[in-house]
Amino acid sequence: MYFLSDIEQKYLLYQLLPTARDVGVNKELRGWSWHQPPLKPYYDNVKLPMYAVCSKYCPTGRDVYLRYVAKILPVLNSKVALGKIIHGVVSDCLRAFIRRCNLDFDSWWSSVRWSEIPDKPENLREPSRLVWEFVYKLCEARLAEVSSRQPYASELDLIASAAPFLVEHKISGELLGLSGILSLDCYDYLKAIMFDLKVASEPQEWHRLSPVGYALVFESIHEVPVDVCCIVYLDVKDGKVSVRRDLFFASDELRQWWIEERDRKLEIVAEGKDPGMPERSQCSEDCMYFKVCYE
Repeated sequence: MYFLSDIEQKYLLYQLLPTARDVGVNKELRGWSWHQPPLKPYYDNVKLPMYAVCSKYCPTGRDVYLRYVAKILPVLNSKVALGKIIHGVVSDCLRAFIRRCNLDFDSWWSSVRWSEIPDKPENLREPSRLVWEFVYKLCEARLAEVSSRQPYASELDLIASAAPFLVEHKISGELLGLSGILSLDCYDYLKAIMFDLKVASEPQEWHRLSPVGYALVFESIHEVPVDVCCIVYLDVKDGKVSVRRDLFFASDELRQWWIEERDRKLEIVAEGKDPGMPERSQCSEDCMYFKVCYE
């Protein structure tokens, strides 16, 4: 899932990393500059989750107003359910492999808390099983590859090299005006790549905001530069798992865009301002607040 293909490896080595070294990142836009503008939050009394800052499903940001000012809970749908369950499959399967836990799909499935998933189990079991098997096979193949090159390494060392991932790493975004309980989808600590997983989503330019935001948070806490981000688009159709990756440089422009979105969303909540509804043609019925706005 988070393993780069041979072509992506070449793109990383010969395009992105040289660009990151040559162009660089303005020191004021590194996460460790959280204590000064432009990264320093203007509002100290509001903390938002990362998805509230980065989501642009609502062009005006009215979903943020409805959730955090009007206190109206979102109406979860089957698309949200698929996203939640597949995120759980990927993260738990990877962690089981890394920790060498004796956990199979059926055991994992029986532990799912269905009160938190807004759909019927029978609608989600087959895509979940396919993704679990896909992820585990990828991990086993990578472990076999690394083992063949390092026959005298311990199992712990082999796994650290085969799957060098922090999965669902808990981190605080409070220094940047975010929630104190954030979870990174995945961070590759050998290549220093911040990953973000999207399930059954068509690529959008604003999807890049989320991994860039997590890169900034990671820099603010650990003071380690994160120059490369990647969005993993995962989908299951007709019994097949498909994966596309968008690998990119976390540039000044993207960092500035994230700051602008954060400041706009924080202002909506801090000032209690309703930004108004977008034109109906801009709204999708998949929006969790569609019925609130139009019914």
